[in-house]
Amino acid sequence: MAELTHLDADGHARMVDVGGKGETRRTARAGGRITMNAAALHAIRSGDMPKGDVLAAARIAGIMAAKRTADLIPLCHPLALDSVAVNFAFAGDGIDVTAEASLSGRTGVEMEAMTAVSVALLTIYDMAKALDKAMVIGDVRLLEKRGGKSGDWVAPLRDPA
Repeated sequence: MAELTHLDADGHARMVDVGGKGETRRTARAGGRITMNAAALHAIRSGDMPKGDVLAAARIAGIMAAKRTADLIPLCHPLALDSVAVNFAFAGDGIDVTAEASLSGRTGVEMEAMTAVSVALLTIYDMAKALDKAMVIGDVRLLEKRGGKSGDWVAPLRDPA
């Protein structure tokens, strides 16, 4: 098992010291999904929501959230992100959200990408809840990461069943 770097020798939480690490190019891509009834999905797709353009608001919310990850998740380093992109795809009874974050730095951007996805999904829920309070948010996960000491990683494919 890998060493738990967020614990000191006595088992207490600590922020990992990345000061001695070299800067490298790092990217991470995360994804998630929100499912909803046909009326809500149609209203979002057609741009006919009372609160305005749901996906535009969700994109901005996701980007803003990625930039604030260190304020939300204990022990995360505040990062000077080079780029954050949030994208949407209509699929079946829902919307798939992906986010990619990148920087040149000493620590990875996985949490920033997953935070962007999570907040974008929550924003979709907030803006469409008048049409469907039973929407379900799920499958938030890291899809891939590039760079850093541990190298590249891609999530294994999931069985759709």
